[in-house]
Amino acid sequence: MRFVIVTGMSGAGKSTAAKMLEDLGFYCVDNLPPALILKFAEVCSNPGNEIDKVAVGIDTRGGKLFSDLFESLQELKSKGYNYEILFLDASDEVLIKRFKETRRKHPLVWNERISVGIEREREILKEVKEKADYIIDTSNILTRQLKEELYHIFVEEKPFESLMITILSFGFKYGIPNDSDLVFDVRFIPNPYYIPDMKYKTGNDSEVRDYVMSWKESQIFLDKMVDLVEFLIPNYIKEGKNQLVISIGCTGGKHRSVTLTNALYEILKEKGHHTVLHHRDIEKDNLLGR
Repeated sequence: MRFVIVTGMSGAGKSTAAKMLEDLGFYCVDNLPPALILKFAEVCSNPGNEIDKVAVGIDTRGGKLFSDLFESLQELKSKGYNYEILFLDASDEVLIKRFKETRRKHPLVWNERISVGIEREREILKEVKEKADYIIDTSNILTRQLKEELYHIFVEEKPFESLMITILSFGFKYGIPNDSDLVFDVRFIPNPYYIPDMKYKTGNDSEVRDYVMSWKESQIFLDKMVDLVEFLIPNYIKEGKNQLVISIGCTGGKHRSVTLTNALYEILKEKGHHTVLHHRDIEKDNLLGR
């Protein structure tokens, strides 16, 4: 029987992940007290139950009961049940934004700021995260991308790479993304904006893409960028990093940065890395009437 513990930060998508696992054939239970894990496993494994995949949601809503988790997991293992831990995470900024948008109260605060609860929860979950088999950072991924990731892990059983790479295009005139780990400036490449036929197109259009990549500097830059990222990825993983945001910027975030972002995304995806593509400012000039 495959036994998965679903846990992580409040607001990071644990409930969503549990529903997705249910769609993948898992029998799911949310917010189970850790002390009942072994009993639950025994019930599920009884002959005739025909349950071969189980997912149990456990989080800090259980209060002091959560402190029993490792003792319960040790007992579970001693009885011959293997388990995996799926940990859902997100940046503090994203978690705060999600709580404000949903007007939910953080489970670990009453009249305090949300950030206090997040800090408190990170400390409580520190050891769980260190022992997790799979860590998925949902800061920059869409719901369908999370579903794809869970499908890769629990259905296709592909090797899991804990580092989620977000490749993001942006315009410098709109500011550098504040969650960037690496920032690349491609404003040295000739700008298609000044060519009338391309001004209102983007790096997603073949004419713009071909123009940007027609310069040998563009290809050399892409090659060097790939070499650097490929060098960094295993070192980041070794240090326990699970989210890497690579931001590529040009003036307006519409032509050159989009082209290079798409190119880097395709290369890293082909190499088997977990990648997410996002064009932050691609439509802003149009919205502002520029």
